[in-house]
Amino acid sequence: MTTITITKSLADSYKRIECSGHAGFADSGEDIVCAAISVLTINLINSLERFTGDRFTCDQNEDDGYISISFEQEPSRDADLLLKSFELGVNSIFREYGKRFLNIKFRRE
Repeated sequence: MTTITITKSLADSYKRIECSGHAGFADSGEDIVCAAISVLTINLINSLERFTGDRFTCDQNEDDGYISISFEQEPSRDADLLLKSFELGVNSIFREYGKRFLNIKFRRE
């Protein structure tokens, strides 16, 4: 199962996105749930780098299926829109494939 943890500040701005684990929908290379989550996550990182000036750190471990994006400051308006789009996408995957393959957690700090 893939777990996505979306952490926001008390003021409702994004602070961190963490994805970990493999969905387990199908064998490696055939897993459309894992592929969809990966595409959304990598596209988020690429879009943040290309279209915003926001500073963030990214950590990953491909073997564990782990990637995290942490913001040094409150995300800009453009970054916030990209993050909302990511959240919309993973929620759509969750609605389609349910709790067996994807868990989405929301935290406040």
